Amino acid sequence: MMSSFFPRIPLFLTFLLLLSSHHAVRAEFPSKFLNMAKSPEQFEYMVRIRRTLHENPELGYEEFETSKLIRNELDRMGIPYKSPIAITGVVGYVGTGHPPFVAIRADMDALAMQEAVEWEHKSKVPGRMHACGHDAHVAMLLGAAKMLQENRMDLEGTVLLVFQPAEEGGGGAKKMVEAGILENVDAIFGLHVSTRHPLGAVAANSGPILAGNGFFEAKITGKGGHAAIPQQIIDPVVASSSIIVSLQHLVSRETDPLDSQVVTVGKFQGGRTFNVIPDTVTLGGTFRAFSKENFMQLKHRIEEVIIRQAGVQRCNASVNFLSPFYPATINDAHLDKHFRAVAETMLGDGNIKDLQASMGAEDFAFFAEAIPGYFYFVGMANETEGLLESGHSPYFRVNEAALPYGAALQASLAATYLREHRQGPVPSSHDEL
Repeated sequence: MMSSFFPRIPLFLTFLLLLSSHHAVRAEFPSKFLNMAKSPEQFEYMVRIRRTLHENPELGYEEFETSKLIRNELDRMGIPYKSPIAITGVVGYVGTGHPPFVAIRADMDALAMQEAVEWEHKSKVPGRMHACGHDAHVAMLLGAAKMLQENRMDLEGTVLLVFQPAEEGGGGAKKMVEAGILENVDAIFGLHVSTRHPLGAVAANSGPILAGNGFFEAKITGKGGHAAIPQQIIDPVVASSSIIVSLQHLVSRETDPLDSQVVTVGKFQGGRTFNVIPDTVTLGGTFRAFSKENFMQLKHRIEEVIIRQAGVQRCNASVNFLSPFYPATINDAHLDKHFRAVAETMLGDGNIKDLQASMGAEDFAFFAEAIPGYFYFVGMANETEGLLESGHSPYFRVNEAALPYGAALQASLAATYLREHRQGPVPSSHDEL
């Protein structure tokens, strides 16, 4: 028995050494990049970028100055890039120029709303505001780019820096996918700042985390006239009211109660005076589901209900579905394990929060539909800073203390992914694409 036992010791020790080595490799980038991101120089750099972008917000596919700023910064770092992609998009490349390829993404566009926060760096463009944190996302990605470039000799593959236009309803991710930016790319990571989760924490989950989303608009046509003689008219207002009630039944009476779906009418326009019934009414809304099958079934039934209910009230109806449809955002299970390992090493297990799925939508879904993708949220909430309003509010604020966490995580996720998926010997040259 003794002779059969001793030969196993070296093998067991070898296993322990390999396990320890693997853990050390996984821990190397997260600790290093977080320390770099929190350094005064790096933090001040990201704050400056973020505030510059906040003062100069641009809408989807109009991010020309934003794109110029990004290109100028990449030039200063010595990072090659391709631009324009999808009108204003930019894709930078850091690393060997060889496989494996992994991407990290930030969206660039602002919203059409007037900022109500009074501070030194308030938006200088009337009716335009970075009210969803995209200015912070760009600053984080440039911060990650800076750290990756400074450590490019340690990268065992290539990181794509994806600066994407038109996330807010413009389908910018879809256009970038169609432009071929993900060719040969193995995985992509994206993030979003969160006012719901605490500073220093992140939230994510595998599987569906955000719903597929579509918009519809319908025109209901009848015969208008004086409100005092309704018998001589065909009332599109009453017909539209019946349609709205019937649309709600699609969820309450046709959907499995355990399956989340949404149909909401948010637009209703018709008539200008109290005593005249109009010829037409326009209504519109959104529909959302987590599976493509349920989404397409909702689409079919919305059109059917609108046309048939209009007919019951002797009206005609036309339905228009606005494109593009956003697919559900589904996080890859293997990337979930990778994310949790890296984030836990950087932040500690207690700061990794399970994300509850939401009926909101995000066009990162187009990337995650094309290749394995992972989308997570970076916490900003801090009681000492006061309540942070949610995105798309004119009172939205970014807690800039969150910038180092997002930048360090994006850089660490990419660099660690490359090391764990390296293909054969590392090329001797580290010239980027």
